[in-house]
Amino acid sequence: MRREPRITPIGPADLARTVALHHRCSPQTLWSRYHRAMPDPRTYVPTLLTRPGSVHLAAQDVTGRFVAVGHLMPDHSAVEAALLVEDAWQGRGQGTRLLRLLARHAHSGGWETLYGLFRSGDERIDEILRHADVPVHRTEEGDSVTAWARTDDLAVLGRERVSRARFGGRCPQGGKSG
Repeated sequence: MRREPRITPIGPADLARTVALHHRCSPQTLWSRYHRAMPDPRTYVPTLLTRPGSVHLAAQDVTGRFVAVGHLMPDHSAVEAALLVEDAWQGRGQGTRLLRLLARHAHSGGWETLYGLFRSGDERIDEILRHADVPVHRTEEGDSVTAWARTDDLAVLGRERVSRARFGGRCPQGGKSG
C-alpha cells in the first residue's frame, strides 16, 4: 500500500529539511523554480522561510523527508505561489496538492488574485495549467510567463470537490459534477 506524503506547514525550524530537498533537486528543476542559477540554498532559503505574511507548506514522505515545498508570498494586491518538487516525485500530484492548499490560504487571507511565474516553454507547468479547472490567464513577456487566477474561482472549485466527495460524485441541488 502506497501512502501519500503528508502536507504540513513549515517555517524557519524546518530549514535543514528544506535545504536538503534543494540539494536533491537537479539544476533543471532549480532553474525552473528560480529562473536562474542559485547559490547554496543555505544562503537564500532562510529569507524565504521568514518572509512576513507568507505561508509555507511541505509534502513529507513517511520518513519525514520533504519531497516538495510550496510557498505563498504576498505581493502588494496579489499573492504569488511558488513550488519546488523533488525530481523523483514530479508527475505524482504533489505540486498540484500543494497548489490547491495554497489557493485555499490565498482565498481565506482575502487575496483576490493568485499568480505564479514560470519560463516560457516549461512543459511541466503548461501541463498543469492545461488541466486547471478554473480560468487561468497568462501574460508573456520575453521568455517569462505570468499565470494567474481569481481566488474566488479557486474557492468555488474547492467547494465543488468537497460536495462531489460527500455525495458520490454528484453535487446536490443541481451543482456541477466532474
